[in-house]
Amino acid sequence: MTNKFDVTTLGEILIDFTESDKSDAGMRLFEQNPGGAVANVACQVARLGKKSAFIGKTGNDMHGIFLAKTLENIGVDTRGMVMADDVFTTLAFVSISSDGERSFSFARKPGADTMLHPSEVSTEILHNTRILHVGSLSLTDEPARSATHYAINEAKKMDAIISYDPNYRDSLWTSRETAIEQMRSILPLADIIKISDEETELLTDIQKPQDAAAKLIDMGVSCVVVTLGKEGALVCTKEGMSRVPAFEGRVVDTTGAGDSFWGAFLYCMADSALKPHELTLSKASAFAHFANAAASICISRRGAIPALPSLEEIVKILN
Repeated sequence: MTNKFDVTTLGEILIDFTESDKSDAGMRLFEQNPGGAVANVACQVARLGKKSAFIGKTGNDMHGIFLAKTLENIGVDTRGMVMADDVFTTLAFVSISSDGERSFSFARKPGADTMLHPSEVSTEILHNTRILHVGSLSLTDEPARSATHYAINEAKKMDAIISYDPNYRDSLWTSRETAIEQMRSILPLADIIKISDEETELLTDIQKPQDAAAKLIDMGVSCVVVTLGKEGALVCTKEGMSRVPAFEGRVVDTTGAGDSFWGAFLYCMADSALKPHELTLSKASAFAHFANAAASICISRRGAIPALPSLEEIVKILN
């Protein structure tokens, strides 16, 4: 049976209220932007022309309705998106420094994304997807933690590739110890992993990106990509590792850059039809080069989902 979806993502979807300007009275104004790391990845895959689906939970409120419409307009299948009357859509308030770096304040006690129950997860979608991508924000609280593991197990039954991006947010965890325990719980299940240079020690006890990536490969992960910001990305497979340089460009807002990168990487993975163990260092590096181009376009614009590039824009940069 041909898989219906190239990439399915499961986890958080939320509103990023991004600092945008000041009012006439001198008060900060915040712009309503659709966000959530795994939702961003699904949108990037769809914008590049592959079939993607999203599984997650919002409130049945103005923000949830806005998020569902945003995903549908981009082409993401939202049949796995639950909109509930008893919880409120998760919100994140984002302030941006002069160099484009972000700091977050979350309204998530609880947020709808943490309340996804295993019984609400669409097995029909999971049994018909080539790649399942998850993050760690769905591991912070129950029942979403159990829903994440349930989804991975269901996808694995049909031989789906498991993709993982830990995406650590300190303020969302009860303790660093809990974060480490839960974030590492996915490692034995993951085929391909994207981590930032800030997350290497959390996942492996090793700070140096090269050594952390090598350890993850030794643990059985087929491909590890460490994003290094303006330094590009470090790609590691069982063949070895290589540094893939970033593209030069103007930084306006780094929100969603890592998700744009990984959505573009998963697009390449789906397009190649390769299994994770078939991924050579050369091929994975080429995917990362393509993904770096996507991220460079994303950071030149405001917001996350609104900033995601099209295939034509990426091809233009690569040529």
